[in-house]
Amino acid sequence: MRIRIFRSLRARFFAGSLLWTLGLLALAHFLSLYVFRRVAWLRNLNHHDVMLVAIPMMFLGLLLVRRGLTAFDDLRERLSDVRDGRASRVEGEYPNEIAPLVHDLNELLAHREEAVRRALAKAGDLAHGLKTPLAILAQDSNSDQIEKMRRQIDYHLAHARAAASGATIGAHSSVLESVEGLARTLLRLHGRAIEVHVDREHAVRVQREDLDEILGNLLDNACKWSRTRVVVTSSSIDDSIVITVDDDGPGVDPSLRDVVLQRGVRADEAAPGSGFGLAIVRDLAELYGGAIALESAPIGGLRARLKFRSAVA
Repeated sequence: MRIRIFRSLRARFFAGSLLWTLGLLALAHFLSLYVFRRVAWLRNLNHHDVMLVAIPMMFLGLLLVRRGLTAFDDLRERLSDVRDGRASRVEGEYPNEIAPLVHDLNELLAHREEAVRRALAKAGDLAHGLKTPLAILAQDSNSDQIEKMRRQIDYHLAHARAAASGATIGAHSSVLESVEGLARTLLRLHGRAIEVHVDREHAVRVQREDLDEILGNLLDNACKWSRTRVVVTSSSIDDSIVITVDDDGPGVDPSLRDVVLQRGVRADEAAPGSGFGLAIVRDLAELYGGAIALESAPIGGLRARLKFRSAVA
C-alpha cells in the first residue's frame, strides 16, 4: 500500500532531497576525515566559520527548491483561467521540463477550439440547407408532415449546436445581457414588457447562443401564456446561478410538469408552438451540467427554474 503523503509532489520532492542530503552528509563525513588528516590548515577551521558557509548555502538551496515548485502552482492558476473563460491559452514562462507540456496543452486547446468552430459552422450550413427547401415546400403544400419535419430539424440542430458548444472550455455568458436582449425582441413580438430583476454580476458557464436559446424559449412561452406579467430574476446559491422565469397565466398541473419537458409533448395541444421548446431547454441545460424544473409561480402561474454553474470565480 502506498503511503498517502507521497501522493504529494512536494512531499516526494522534499523526501527525495532529504535522502539525497543524508547520503551526501555521510559521504562528506568520510571524505572530510580523510582530507583533514592530510591538509593541516583545515584542522584550524572552527565551527563558526563552517556555519557561515553552510547556513547561506542551505537557505539558497531551499529558495531554489521553492521556486522550482511554484511553477506548478502558476500552471494550475493559468489552467483555472482557461477553465473559467478568463484566458484561451496557458500563458507564462516555465522550466524546460514543464514547457513542452504547456506547449502540447495549448496545441490541444487550439485543436479543440477549431473542431468546435467547424462543428458549429457545419450545423449552421445544415440548417440553411434544409430550412430553405422546407420553406418552399411549405408554401406549396399545407401538409402537416412538412411542419413536423421543420420542428424535428429545429430541435436536432439546436441539440447538435449545443453539444459542440458545450465542449468549449471557458464558456462564459452574462445573464443580464442575454435577458435584456431577449426582452427587447419579445416586447416587439408580443407587445408585453418583461420585468427584469437580474444581478449584473451574474454569469454562467454557457455559450451565449445557447443561453439565448434556453431563455428565449422560456420567455416566449411565458409571454404567450401570461395574462399581464412576466418576471425574470436571478440569484446566487453557492457556486451556482439560479434563474427563474415567472408568469401569471394558468400554469401547468403538477402531474404534467415532468411530462411537458419531454420531446414533442405540450400541455395543451391546441397551443401555438412546436412542442420541442421545453425539451430543447432541458437538453441544453443538461449538456452544460445544469437543470430545469417547473414549479408554481408566486404571481399565480408557472415558474421555470434554471440552475447553472456560476462563471464567476
